Amino acid sequence: MYSTGVCPYCVRAESFLKSKGVTTIAKVRIDLDPARRAEMMERTGRRTVPQIYVGDVHVGGFDDLVALDRAGKLAPLLAGQ
Repeated sequence: MYSTGVCPYCVRAESFLKSKGVTTIAKVRIDLDPARRAEMMERTGRRTVPQIYVGDVHVGGFDDLVALDRAGKLAPLLAGQ
């Protein structure tokens, strides 16, 4: 998950994923490394954080994560991780 140290949606995304049983979240702090910000923008085409990946699948931001869960597609994605 691409994130920053002050992003409330990053905190919410991490909490949400933990509530779904995710125990390990690899966080890439783009506020500490500008090269990683450029990497995130190139990989995702987006400028905002969080940008969440489950394995190699780009989920998107926090709202996208919740929408995926509501559609019943997050649990299978997490199970296949």
